[in-house]
Amino acid sequence: MIKINEEAAGCLLCQDGACTRACTSGLDPARIIRALRFENMSGAAQRADANLCAGCEAPCEKACIHYDRPVRIKEMLSTLPKAEEVKKADLSVDFMGVHCESPFFLSSSIVAGSYEMCASAFEAGWAGAVFKTIGFIKPEEVSPRFDAVGKEGTPFIGFKNLEQISDHDLSENLEAIRKLKKNYPGKVVVASIMGQSDTEWRQLAKLVTEAGADIIECNFSCPHMTGHGLGSDVGQNPELVAQYTRAVRQGTNLPVLAKMTPNIGNMEIPAMATVEAGADGLAAINTIKSITGLDLDSLEPRMSVGGKSSVSGYSGKAVKPIALRFIHDMAKCPSLEGVPISGMGGIETWADAAEFIALGCQNIQITTAVMQYGYRIIDDLKEGLACYLAKKGLTSVDELVGSALGSMVSPDSLDRKTVVYPVTDKEKCVGCGRCFISCTDAGHQAIKMENGRPKLDGRKCVGCHLCTLVCPVSAIGISKRTNKTH
Repeated sequence: MIKINEEAAGCLLCQDGACTRACTSGLDPARIIRALRFENMSGAAQRADANLCAGCEAPCEKACIHYDRPVRIKEMLSTLPKAEEVKKADLSVDFMGVHCESPFFLSSSIVAGSYEMCASAFEAGWAGAVFKTIGFIKPEEVSPRFDAVGKEGTPFIGFKNLEQISDHDLSENLEAIRKLKKNYPGKVVVASIMGQSDTEWRQLAKLVTEAGADIIECNFSCPHMTGHGLGSDVGQNPELVAQYTRAVRQGTNLPVLAKMTPNIGNMEIPAMATVEAGADGLAAINTIKSITGLDLDSLEPRMSVGGKSSVSGYSGKAVKPIALRFIHDMAKCPSLEGVPISGMGGIETWADAAEFIALGCQNIQITTAVMQYGYRIIDDLKEGLACYLAKKGLTSVDELVGSALGSMVSPDSLDRKTVVYPVTDKEKCVGCGRCFISCTDAGHQAIKMENGRPKLDGRKCVGCHLCTLVCPVSAIGISKRTNKTH
């Protein structure tokens, strides 16, 4: 049987799907596949109709412009599970006292860099936007300034950028904020600001407040600003973070959100400093300082600017585990108990967002996924999260916030007296031997190959489950947890 998710991963996610234009049954295969790509199985099932596809000659596949072979659309749609009637939960939240129609915001970046872009996002369904960071400086940008890291056919696991704060005039940015609030009063406009002195932070806070912003986000964390005393240099210094937070607090009566840097060992330390100085909430994480690689022929760095480059910010799916760790650390810090958190870092799907929420976030910000897939991802973010909450018996986002924190404990609290052994499904196993190779060369030599199939030696197996992770056909599952016998 076709693997639906793998087949959907081959779709190019076209801007105007030729498959949908060619469909004679009135379906929208491009939209269904997009739902699958973003883990919205319920939404895909609701839009599909196996009966319509059964006798169809699949003109959608004939129209598919995939460069290798057509995506097997008919088979995908006909094998989707039957749609279930699911009530969708309310996604609205009150974040730092500001009502939001959903938790999903654009984060401060190029995707929220102008009035037109934010307006397009609002029209698409985003609840809010953190307008690209503004300040008194107007930076000159380099070209190119983006790079991506891939692996095994996936070209966009991680993303690097050398983009600085807004390169528009301050007056233009303030007018954009003013216009957004006038034309979209039900949406949330967050003004991200960055100064170089108490006076600049205070004045910027005053200006964006007068422009009508709902929330101020202090950018204490950009990892590659060219000016002294900017970005992550501030975020690593608790005294400076507190000093600038107090200055902002003097310039506004709006809720203040402090955006923290991950380029530090313990984010809680500057986070506590900014909250004590008057910040109402915390945002994390900003991008991680990185070098994506070198051209080994020329030994020039990738994203070369005339043969040179710089350490700059890394984002995308690859940083999600790091972001979750910092969110967890702040959410469980006793001194930060009850402080609202806006989470970001590697969020592409509703499921990613749900993990951030379950670890303590009430608000979600996204950039890199929008850069890759566009504002349209909001459809599956909202639909997927609403269906998930309903299936869990939850009626609101707030009921999920922090619900998983209790399952994260210190390493010395984990059960070390029991084991879960791997179990191979003989029907699924194709005999490739990947589990044998990994266990032999990087595990406990507990797997042998007999007649072209793996066989587990329970006397050597320690239940590490490396084999389950490397199996390319998901043929290895787990047994019940039992007491260790050796």
